[in-house]
Amino acid sequence: MARPEFDPWVRSILRCPVGRHELVDVTDEQGEPALQCAEDCEGPGRRRRYPWREGIPVLLADDAVVVTVADGS
Repeated sequence: MARPEFDPWVRSILRCPVGRHELVDVTDEQGEPALQCAEDCEGPGRRRRYPWREGIPVLLADDAVVVTVADGS
């Protein structure tokens, strides 16, 4: 799936609904686009990742996947 595009002003206001961190574009393990917290959200080295469904980011805490990042980035 191609990564959906937003107007810059929309992209600038998207935040994690739990930690209120900025969200960055990533690709999940299946090669699908996702949004992920730019800062640790669930403890050191752990961040929430939000899926895209039908071109819409699903920013619901219950649908997020907590992932471990090796170097804090």
